Amino acid sequence: MIIVLRKDATDADVEHIVKSVKEWGLSPNVSRGAERTVIGIVGDESVIRAKPLEAFPGVESVMPVLKPYKLAGRDFHPENSTFSVSSGRDGDDPVEIGGNKVVVIAGPCSVESRDLLLEIAATVKESGASMLRGGAFKPRTSPYAFQGLGVEGLRYLAEAREQYGLPIITEIMDVRDVELVAEISDVLQIGARNMQNFNLLKAVGRTSRPVMIKRGLSSTMEELLMSAEYVMSEGNAQVILCERGIRTFEKMTRNTLDVSAVPVLQRESHLPVFVDPSHAVGHWDLVAPTARAAIAAGADGIMVEVHPKPEEALSDGPQALLPQTFADMMKQIRGVAAAIGRTIQE
Repeated sequence: MIIVLRKDATDADVEHIVKSVKEWGLSPNVSRGAERTVIGIVGDESVIRAKPLEAFPGVESVMPVLKPYKLAGRDFHPENSTFSVSSGRDGDDPVEIGGNKVVVIAGPCSVESRDLLLEIAATVKESGASMLRGGAFKPRTSPYAFQGLGVEGLRYLAEAREQYGLPIITEIMDVRDVELVAEISDVLQIGARNMQNFNLLKAVGRTSRPVMIKRGLSSTMEELLMSAEYVMSEGNAQVILCERGIRTFEKMTRNTLDVSAVPVLQRESHLPVFVDPSHAVGHWDLVAPTARAAIAAGADGIMVEVHPKPEEALSDGPQALLPQTFADMMKQIRGVAAAIGRTIQE
């Protein structure tokens, strides 16, 4: 249920409604826009229907919400959500997520060693990336494949952030690791395989860190939005939706990049939408073209993999860009961003 307030509604009117809704055992969420203030109510709508909401001072109208993603949807929050991520270093500007500047996240698939990570961080920073990615804990299809360096990898990521001023994002796989990873990483990534790990979603929702949720291999956009709803229902509104390709009958690429997900998710939700072309296509020569397509479609950011020796990479080498290829891609996407009235955040 959504309560739309009149333009002349006072703070006292809002507080009165919020207090009453809480007394009914429901959760009110206030969103203040430029024109209107709305209050979204989460809970059993049968309770709400028995209440005379239109009689409350300051109420203009009351609308039922038919879509299941109330907090993530635009009905409750019509304006785009933005939030900042900082490296914590003095003098570094924070990275704004969801604004007019497109964010580029780059780095290796896995944190393989300290020296290699620092080398890659220096490279992507020089070419214009604004955030560093790297997997410390790696979910792999095969139990015999490289699983990441764990806590040691987190330490290397923190050192790279300190040296180069790049906020870091890394994947979290286990509820037991939430506190540890949240203490170090600036953004928590929920991978495609964990998109519907609801206990994990609720756990990261109780942190103060932004959360990126990758769309599952065979998940619908509504299911992705409902995963975001799990995080937001725990109090964390800093959520990024990430399209990374879905499983189809096509075998020419690793997955099929659903470019239409960008405008559809932006129509349905106020949350920032990113694209991971590396995992979508699985081949380095297709990453730059799909990155350009993602930005042209309106993506708020992209995340790509970079490695100086892809043939020696411990995971996902075929889709990693060489440093020079990444630099060339950055030049290309600046032009695409400019064509639609945006810039690349650096």
